[in-house]
Amino acid sequence: MCEHHLIRATIIPEIVRLIAKRFKISEDEALADFYKSATAQNLADEENGLYGQSALFIFGQYLEEMEMKEQ
Repeated sequence: MCEHHLIRATIIPEIVRLIAKRFKISEDEALADFYKSATAQNLADEENGLYGQSALFIFGQYLEEMEMKEQ
């Protein structure tokens, strides 16, 4: 099984900063919100390859998820 912990460790902080800035919340709140999301669960899945996308792409996925929750 191939693991991509280092890749995720480098992109998650950037995703969290983007969430914090977009929603005007602390990075701690953004981190908690991100880890509760389906996007974070997908990022942890070694099978789907989301870990290979950019932080900005994953942030976009997170935004889409949040917009769907609001509807």
